[in-house]
Amino acid sequence: MEELNDTELKQKINLETGKLTWQELQRHFARGVVVVIDPTLDLVEVAHSFARDDKEKVQHWADNGQLHRASDADALEWQEENSAFWSVVVSPWILVQPITQH
Repeated sequence: MEELNDTELKQKINLETGKLTWQELQRHFARGVVVVIDPTLDLVEVAHSFARDDKEKVQHWADNGQLHRASDADALEWQEENSAFWSVVVSPWILVQPITQH
């Protein structure tokens, strides 16, 4: 299979981004594969870094508290608020950004 360049990969990721409800996300949370992305970050850019295995960038965001594996506290909040998310799969991870209501 041909390797995608960065622009093509970002386009592919963008096309695969979509909305999920908490009900749709629960089974992935139970598997421990949900990563929460801070709303200040670009979901496509983060997904691109995961896909390219850019450990330095991902670790930087994690160290700054801008991404983390979903916790039980996250799940309880999402259940109470019936949350919705922007999401994208970068196997094995499901990257999510809660959609905030303003």
